[in-house]
Amino acid sequence: MKIIVGITGASGVVYGIRLLEVLRERNTAETYLIVSESAKKIIAIETDYELEEIYALASHVYDNSDLTAPLSSGSVRHDGAIIAPCSMKTLGCIAAGISTTLITRAAEVCLKENRKLVIIPREAPLSLIHLANMVTVKKAGAILLPASPAFYHKPKTVLDMADFIVARALDVFGIELGTGKENGLIKRWKHL
Repeated sequence: MKIIVGITGASGVVYGIRLLEVLRERNTAETYLIVSESAKKIIAIETDYELEEIYALASHVYDNSDLTAPLSSGSVRHDGAIIAPCSMKTLGCIAAGISTTLITRAAEVCLKENRKLVIIPREAPLSLIHLANMVTVKKAGAILLPASPAFYHKPKTVLDMADFIVARALDVFGIELGTGKENGLIKRWKHL
């Protein structure tokens, strides 16, 4: 499986980083990483990761300004993309069909080629403009997965909460990660 991972400049970069870690640990997908300039700043603010450590988690890394990268073309085969987290700026560009970065172009390619596009928006509260953009991308075929972790699995750490969202994103791609917690990250809901 080949998955594009876009990390944009919204709070919650841990979602994209954890996604890369899980896919790398389990060797379940070839990953194509794109990190926005704003995300680089947020990574420094919110985490202890160095950018090179994050790059090392990916199979391939592309500069967000490189619109000549292979991911810009629909003729390049991959299974889809996950934007984790997705800033409202990036969401707005995707909704409007504005491809001025590799992340927005890769998203546009997913939509036009009918490939999976999982968007993990990170903003609160939401304005009417945010909601309208979400409706637009949903109508175009994207899957919206708000960064709203559940608590029935009794998370004990921030990482446990991030894992819930990562597991749900991987569910979209049909990626099973192991036994125990079913996909190796979370316990599934069971009616008591």
